Amino acid sequence: MNELKQVRTALISVFYKENLDKIVHELNKLNIKIYSTGGTLSFIKDCGVNATAVEELTNYPSILGGRVKTLHPKIFGGILARRENENDQFQLQEYQIPEIDLVIVDLYPFEETVAAGASESEIVEKIDIGGISLIRAAAKNFRDVLVIASRKQYNDLLEILESKNGTITIEDRRKFAAEAFNITSNYDVAIFNHFSGDFSKSAFKQSIQGVKSLRYGENPHQKGVFYGSFDDLFEQLHGKEISYNNLLDIDAAINLIVEFEEPTVAILKHNNACGLATRNNLLQAWQDALAGDPISAYGGVIVVNRMIDTETANAMNTLFFEVIIAPGYHSDALSALTSKKNRIILLSKNISLPKYQFRSLLSGVLVQERDSSMETEKNMKPITTKLPTKSEVYDLIFANKIVKHSKSNTIVLAKNNQLIASGVGQTSRVDALKHAIEKAKGFGFDLKGSVMASDAFFPFPDCVEIADKAGITAVIQPGGSIKDQDSIDYCNNHNMAMVSTGIRHFKH
Repeated sequence: MNELKQVRTALISVFYKENLDKIVHELNKLNIKIYSTGGTLSFIKDCGVNATAVEELTNYPSILGGRVKTLHPKIFGGILARRENENDQFQLQEYQIPEIDLVIVDLYPFEETVAAGASESEIVEKIDIGGISLIRAAAKNFRDVLVIASRKQYNDLLEILESKNGTITIEDRRKFAAEAFNITSNYDVAIFNHFSGDFSKSAFKQSIQGVKSLRYGENPHQKGVFYGSFDDLFEQLHGKEISYNNLLDIDAAINLIVEFEEPTVAILKHNNACGLATRNNLLQAWQDALAGDPISAYGGVIVVNRMIDTETANAMNTLFFEVIIAPGYHSDALSALTSKKNRIILLSKNISLPKYQFRSLLSGVLVQERDSSMETEKNMKPITTKLPTKSEVYDLIFANKIVKHSKSNTIVLAKNNQLIASGVGQTSRVDALKHAIEKAKGFGFDLKGSVMASDAFFPFPDCVEIADKAGITAVIQPGGSIKDQDSIDYCNNHNMAMVSTGIRHFKH
């Protein structure tokens, strides 16, 4: 079998025509016969290049408002015919079907039409039939045909045509065929998900474009890959290749920082905040965030919601950390931060968090809505005789934002918009609280007047009793235990304020 194929004929029918002119002129230069349809045919002729209308080949007009143009044996026969199959060649001659060696076809913009909020009828009309059939046919017969299914491939095609005078290798044909099937399968998944709704689907289907190879997975002996459009969310300004664990921390950091509007700095380690503070200026926020746990901060990930100034950058630069994320950097600040060769510096763009989350387990996949609930003062239901003060309310809201993004079971202690300690990932809520108190005292914090947030209800009054004895004066928790009253009674008897939100924030 001849592994090299000379392109002699091409079929071109595309929705997007940007940069197509270069391809058309090169095909014309190589004396490759072009077949085309509708607007693409007009575009080619406007380029000063001759092309034959598909209708002339099929002797059949475009019908049903353009819904049927290329669905014809003279088109698909020319694409699917096996060049070294005698019976196929005999039938081509019998029915006067020309071989088609190159297919340049893209798809109607279905996802873009849906995203634009178009009507149902407009969306339906953007379900491609002829185009996707042509792409699949050409990809199936990659041993003889080259398929170009996206305008993103025009430069690659042009380079091949120019460098090899229209001769295509089997490696190139197979590579483009694989990409074609990637494009068509992604298209079908988008259509299925649109028509199936959110949680009424009969199957789990996701098609995520873009791939980023990783050095390894969670551990060096595990392979790892990231699928997604990382570069759409961040620009990496400096540092080493991002790792699997870096990505987990970056995801946790972004989900956390979007909860805060005032100047805020968060330091994360293993997906949990170990330091966080909101202040009037970034430098003070950094200093107070670091004070929350300067030991865990070592080797962590820093995320901020303001442009980093030089003074703050110089202060940060005294700590070893893996990653920093910010919406901007002053030039001198960037110079200071890039002094460490491997430090990953990310510029965050306009980040839109996904509506759904999914993870693999057992023999399937779990899917859920992202936890987008964040309670405000309006959602706080006072359940004790004593009401929280205004400053305590602010701290309760602050602590509740952190507890939402910490591993369960978790307790967060805060004071004056500063995380002073947390206990995360514990098998008992009591252990989480004891751990948080021990850490806060270990770093010199006075717990008197601080507040406590819990990701779930208290089944017994032991937590509020321990908190009270440590100096904590206000508590926020979802409520919902059949023994809620026991905790309420303790608070009432010991002059503590407690509010319930009705919203649990488990995170596993």
